[in-house]
Amino acid sequence: MKYQLAVFGNPIEHSLSPRIHTMFAEQFNLPIKYEKMLVVDNNLPKAVNAFRNQGGNGANITVPFKEDAFHFSSKLSERAQKAKAVNTLIMLEQNEWLGDNTDGIGLVNDILSKNIHLKNQRILIIGAGGASRGIIFPLLMEKPHSITITNRTIDKAKLLAKEFDIDFVNFEDAHEKSYDIIINATSSSLKKEPLNISSKIFDSCQLVYDMMYGKKDIPFLIWAKKSGVSEISDGLGMLAYQAAESFCQWTQLTPDVNSVILKLK
Repeated sequence: MKYQLAVFGNPIEHSLSPRIHTMFAEQFNLPIKYEKMLVVDNNLPKAVNAFRNQGGNGANITVPFKEDAFHFSSKLSERAQKAKAVNTLIMLEQNEWLGDNTDGIGLVNDILSKNIHLKNQRILIIGAGGASRGIIFPLLMEKPHSITITNRTIDKAKLLAKEFDIDFVNFEDAHEKSYDIIINATSSSLKKEPLNISSKIFDSCQLVYDMMYGKKDIPFLIWAKKSGVSEISDGLGMLAYQAAESFCQWTQLTPDVNSVILKLK
């Protein structure tokens, strides 16, 4: 079987997905075609249906269409239901799409690959947007001691905290609790905006993770390092591991991710 795959988004030119999936396929001598698809007129269903009609049998969805893909999918995995967003489309019988979300498991697997366990850990998530929503359920499946969410707009944090039965805290009070793992799920590093949080949040932290990638100097990670955190990570590994999960859903093959990450750096 030849896999005809694509990633849909706007913008899309920057996407590393074709490169990553091509490297995965090469590990198995698997014939695939993986294209970048620019979605015009914000019409994702039209673009995906045209792709399917031309033989497409699997797709990734990137910003800003993950919520559109959630509503467009014929069926949804549990983690897609929890995330209310879809980044992976899997072709079912009768030309139906199963919508899945591999972002959260991508983050989990990247953290676990660093020999850092999530069970019984105290986790702080900064940000209450779609990126945060996509990771909470897979993190909860690892049975952490606690997950606390904070956000500039505290009402958003409260809503997510209530939905997932986790804790929330104001920016100005975040340092009053101790955390083992801190995850920045905001776009602050991309926009180079400082977060108005005390550096005391890092006092007992063993890992600081920023979901952004592609920049050598990520301000949040530099700040964490200067504050004494020994282990820092950007989101490149998460990108590769979420791609591996998609690849496995389509092909039932589990690629070696570490070798691909090394080639991406």
